[in-house]
Amino acid sequence: MGRQFRSGPQWWPEGEHWPPRGGRGYEAWAGFGRRMFMGALVFIGFLVAVAVLIGALIATAVAGMASTGRVGVVLATLFVLVAGGWLLRMVVRRTWRPVRDLIGAAGRLADGDYSARVDERSSAGIRAVASSFNSMAERLEEADEQRRRLMSDLGHELRTPLAVIRGEIEAVIDGVRDGGPEHMESMLDEVEVLERLIEDLRILTLSEAGKLPLQTEQADLMKVVEEVAASYRPAASTSGIEVLVEAPTGVPSVEMDPVRIRQALTNLVVNSIRAMPGGGRVTIKVKAEDDRITTQVIDTGPGIDPAQLEEVFGRFVKSENSPGSGLGLSIARGLVRAHRGDVEIIASGPDGTTAVMWLPR
Repeated sequence: MGRQFRSGPQWWPEGEHWPPRGGRGYEAWAGFGRRMFMGALVFIGFLVAVAVLIGALIATAVAGMASTGRVGVVLATLFVLVAGGWLLRMVVRRTWRPVRDLIGAAGRLADGDYSARVDERSSAGIRAVASSFNSMAERLEEADEQRRRLMSDLGHELRTPLAVIRGEIEAVIDGVRDGGPEHMESMLDEVEVLERLIEDLRILTLSEAGKLPLQTEQADLMKVVEEVAASYRPAASTSGIEVLVEAPTGVPSVEMDPVRIRQALTNLVVNSIRAMPGGGRVTIKVKAEDDRITTQVIDTGPGIDPAQLEEVFGRFVKSENSPGSGLGLSIARGLVRAHRGDVEIIASGPDGTTAVMWLPR
């Protein structure tokens, strides 16, 4: 039991110091500690007062004082006992019961009941601890819901290519198809879809966990931008889409992993191209600021539904007609945040959408 206390409760994050050393958790813990300390002082003072009164009662009995004096001491002792008992009851009610409820809720949370909450109507110190616990429980409940949605969406995304592969194999077995190179190529395409999806999920998971390996160096961001634009111009032109680059001369180099940043920028450009099936223009603008370098990807598409603007960076979020997996923006943000930057949508409407990727200088 002592070992569990030193390492923190079951619901405390793995590897974090218990009790907390700073922030809101430290303030809550410090307030709780002060309350417990004051309660202990009151209890000790109560015991000392009772001991003194009992000693006085014994002393008066030995000294043979008048019975009225002994009665007075007895009445005073009874009063202190009743008052001390009431005070002790209040201390226990305001301190121990909330702690007991917190321990019970933590046990339910450890058992997987993420709806566990504690009453925040208590003293200031306990109320802060209860509020922190409830916030943590809400985050865990939200994370569990996201995990469930992810598994559901992932199953949906995997089902289509697997169904195609299964159908093609069954056609060969039944003799409907001859299993020649053309037939194998169609199955290979579906296998590549599965490989991309699995790799995207791997990158996204590592970036969100802060464990994505980066090979950083002082690199030329403009070179990455030009390479991405050049690689997509031919395919985009067949759909009537023009890919342009606008940047001042002398853009400074950036500490980055060129491969990862190219992947992030590629996802933004591909997302813009897919938003304009009827043709349009994608402009990549690079600007050097005092503390960062921003790269804007601006398209002339129909824009994003305002109701989905806050959700576009979620996993598997995409429009109905999009051929992608819905992971592109999530991966782009994860990759850039691994470089201490970010990706944002700063404007979207009938005239197009502007996505911004910024990196610190």
